[in-house]
Amino acid sequence: MTIEVRNLVKRFGSFTALDGVDLKVADGELLALLGPSGSGKTTLLRIIAGLDWPDSGEVTFDGENVLVRGAGERQVGFVFQHYALFRHMTVFENVAFGLRVQPRSIRKDEAAIRVRVKQLLDLVQLDWLADRYPSQLSGGQRQRIALARALAIEPRILLLDEPFGALDAKVRKELRKWLRTLHKEINVTSVFVTHDQEEALEVANRVVVMDKGHIEQIGSPGEVYDTPATAFVHGFIGESIMLPVEVRDGTVRLNGRAIDLHPQGAASGDVTLYVRRHDMQIGAAGSGALEGKVTHVRSFGPIQRAEVALSEGAALIEIDAPRDRELRPGDLVGLSPRRYRIFAA
Repeated sequence: MTIEVRNLVKRFGSFTALDGVDLKVADGELLALLGPSGSGKTTLLRIIAGLDWPDSGEVTFDGENVLVRGAGERQVGFVFQHYALFRHMTVFENVAFGLRVQPRSIRKDEAAIRVRVKQLLDLVQLDWLADRYPSQLSGGQRQRIALARALAIEPRILLLDEPFGALDAKVRKELRKWLRTLHKEINVTSVFVTHDQEEALEVANRVVVMDKGHIEQIGSPGEVYDTPATAFVHGFIGESIMLPVEVRDGTVRLNGRAIDLHPQGAASGDVTLYVRRHDMQIGAAGSGALEGKVTHVRSFGPIQRAEVALSEGAALIEIDAPRDRELRPGDLVGLSPRRYRIFAA
């Protein structure tokens, strides 16, 4: 099932949540809508689901206009952040609920419902919890049951709104891998909303980066991370160093001093240099495009993070370095960006 959104506009009073959004989701794709709060990602998901309506624009499934259909007619499975399980029902009854309330003309008989629920509980690897109640489950188990319930009606499209947002970091990591594996098995066109860049990059086939009602970039996880199309994408995805610089006479300058970096076609004037922390190579003093003095070092996991006061204007930046690179406060170092981007200020 393909999804196509054309020139979608949605306003809430004076606030524009979506401003002419165009998007195509391929059949069987797992797509992430990534962005900060207020970027429009949840509004877009709710409009696709039929839980909200645009002021203008089109939404089609396989070329069919679905804006004339309500949520119950679109055959969409929806998974919420906070599970929305019925507390008074067992796990089995929660999963069976959508099947039991279908119109009589398409409703399965009781034997077929029991078979379908058993299949789904096996799929999410929780068949042994069929007789438990939601209050007896962990957060990760509840979310997997919520997903099984959404799949019960055999949806044409699966939509997930911050599905792991209410879980702790360790459980989130486990469920990301599980969701990616599950999607390969069920092959349902799926769209999920997240503000967690690591989650989007790890799980999705493609990532849609949104900000202020606009799509900033669409691409594979590698594309949006390695070749960000805009300053916003570079600053939002990954941890970036941002330095105000100037391009003059084809030369990049920091506080008036020329530095050995290519301007990347930027027009003369004030611009911003973006470098990922781990892309800043550390060398001996005098060996790089930039120079500075280490002011603080702390280690965590496989890396160490160093604060460096740049000689050019005394700007303070943070860089990541391997643990085996000895750094001490007071060391003078040269810094050379391995990869960087220059965007208009």
